[in-house]
Amino acid sequence: MENFDGILLTIGSLEIQIHVSILVWLVICTIVAVLMVVLGSKFKKADASQAPHGVLLVAEAAVQLVIWIVNNSLGKRTRKFLPLYGTMIIIMLLSNLSSLLGVQAPTSNLSVNATLAVIMFCVIQFTAFKEQGILGHLKGWTEPIWILTPLNILGDCVFPLSLSLRLFGNMLGGTIIMTLIYSLFAVLNNLFTGLGVSLFIVTPFLHMYFDIFSGCIQTYIFFTLSTFFLGQAFPEED
Repeated sequence: MENFDGILLTIGSLEIQIHVSILVWLVICTIVAVLMVVLGSKFKKADASQAPHGVLLVAEAAVQLVIWIVNNSLGKRTRKFLPLYGTMIIIMLLSNLSSLLGVQAPTSNLSVNATLAVIMFCVIQFTAFKEQGILGHLKGWTEPIWILTPLNILGDCVFPLSLSLRLFGNMLGGTIIMTLIYSLFAVLNNLFTGLGVSLFIVTPFLHMYFDIFSGCIQTYIFFTLSTFFLGQAFPEED
């Protein structure tokens, strides 16, 4: 309890621990929700005959980026799933980049990643049962031959695990590496006065890779994989 990094809520005899990464996640979700409402209001008032500018131009570029990611796998069904994937992509991207502010990125917490992966898994399975029918989806697990049924079921069940662990490992790895680098620079600064400070010049370039580049790439991979499997949930004849 003494080393717990977060807040502790006590309700009667029940104690609820909320890790700092979860708090950051909730703050990001709140900011995105408010931003969506504000942007929605601005778009309603905007003149459709004029080109967007300012914050509306940035929002439109973000939407186009989300469409590009989702459309590769979903095609004509992109519009149907755009609100879900658009919101989650923006939240995950901001979560991955939040480490630039000196806080723990929510996506370096396995529970956050597992929650997102389970949501994707539920969306995929619900869509598969809806589009293919219960018997049709169950039959798909027996293809190409019935003896592979256990492996097909296992493959679907392992999907959220692999999705969450991939994101968790990459984001936590970057956080650990940057922490070790800062610790090393602090030690060098104590041993050789001024040397450690000069080494901090290279840290922006390291952050560019471990926080910005890696954060963007992991967001792209996470949702590219999830939309690919979602696209497989629709009947082939469509």
